[in-house]
Amino acid sequence: MKTARSIATFELFKQYITGDFDNIRQVEEERAQGAQIHPHARHVNRVADHKIIGKPKDISGRGFWIIEESYYKWPDKEMEIKPYIFYFSELDDMSMQLQVFQFPNTYTPEEIKNDNPDLKLSIDNLLPSPTFKGAVYHRDGDTFHTRAPQDLGNGMTFTLIETFEATKLHVMELLEKDGERLTPYTDPIIYDRV
Repeated sequence: MKTARSIATFELFKQYITGDFDNIRQVEEERAQGAQIHPHARHVNRVADHKIIGKPKDISGRGFWIIEESYYKWPDKEMEIKPYIFYFSELDDMSMQLQVFQFPNTYTPEEIKNDNPDLKLSIDNLLPSPTFKGAVYHRDGDTFHTRAPQDLGNGMTFTLIETFEATKLHVMELLEKDGERLTPYTDPIIYDRV
């Protein structure tokens, strides 16, 4: 039987990043302590290679596409739906690279679902994100981590800070203006695999 340590980085990363994730445990603990600090958040991540039409055999080495359906709900606010499309590629035997692309505006966020059989995306219509220039995930034993600062201009910065393992994702999306934090919480969202 293979242990996590014996699985190649590419395969382990792919296994960890795909699935359904939810932070309801974190939210319930916060509510029990008197105040919800983080939104109730869910990710539905699936390999989406079969939905990309006209893609070259690979973009930069061995890689795979992911559609991430992200749902965020604050008390007394409408659900925010934020779908993303990512391309993950192998940099070396201990690291993976993330590239972020934009969906064509012919789709609404509600239509961008992994289980939508009509969702097909031409590689020609997937443009790299103009603001998020990518990230590198480093493997450390059975975990992966990244810290990827992005300069948005006008004193605005966005930093993706992630650590994940087999059953949990810790995700901090830190938005700052002239060094002042705009993200309404200081600790990461903690997703459990469900």
